[in-house]
Amino acid sequence: MQEIAARGGGTDDLQAEVLGCAGSIACPSPNHIACGGERIILDSGTGIRNLGHWLLRKNVNFATILLSHTHWDHINGFPFFSPAFRADRSFCVMAGHLQKSIIKDVFAGQINNPYFPVPLDAMKATMSFADFKAGDEFFLGRNNAVKIRTCALNHPDGATAYRIEYMGKSACYVTDTEHIVGNPNQNILGLIEGADLVIYDSTYTDKEFPQRLGWGHSTWEEGVRLCQAARAKSLAIFHHDPDHEDMFMEGLESRARAHWIGAFVAREHMRVNLS
Repeated sequence: MQEIAARGGGTDDLQAEVLGCAGSIACPSPNHIACGGERIILDSGTGIRNLGHWLLRKNVNFATILLSHTHWDHINGFPFFSPAFRADRSFCVMAGHLQKSIIKDVFAGQINNPYFPVPLDAMKATMSFADFKAGDEFFLGRNNAVKIRTCALNHPDGATAYRIEYMGKSACYVTDTEHIVGNPNQNILGLIEGADLVIYDSTYTDKEFPQRLGWGHSTWEEGVRLCQAARAKSLAIFHHDPDHEDMFMEGLESRARAHWIGAFVAREHMRVNLS
């Protein structure tokens, strides 16, 4: 499943890398964003395993993990995140969707017996956990240089969307969410207004959508409609249905780009540099 990573490497760029574009069932890869040296990991599905190896090779010793929600396909890679077992590393895990529990307990619970043989306290890295309420704003990084805005999404058990702002650039991560036909989500529109990049839950097509009502996902066409209404600059079609194979996605991208030139299909290891 997906993670998106944000990273900067000491530049003034906001850079997003897609490491996992399919959704609903675990698919290898993550998503990661970088802002002037700050590493932000969006979700922790199976892709976080390979991302962890990359972080070790690059000697990255701290990152913030922002969770959209805690359904398994978004968290089940975390037990295989190798930097978490290194005492010289530290990570902060944050979530805004939980109503009656706290994120540390949810993370610990998924690797308790009999689900996994290694408990959370076996991880040697310094781990901190923070809950907030979807809709909150906060800052990350040295001198609070990275601004995070959030909003609640329409998904079973709740989910949170993120807008990451750095040096005048912005990237939005909007998954998992179900739209209402003909009624654009005002929270999402406010969050993505004028964004440079919107990474949007495009699991289905408008044609498929009526048979998936209540499943908690959206369509690429709705993503285009939202981006156009919000005057966003580009749309990454993301969280693909696992049944949509490569040939299908190639045709979908052609249709999407004919509809709006700002749309493109997110691919494994794709990097988008918002300089």
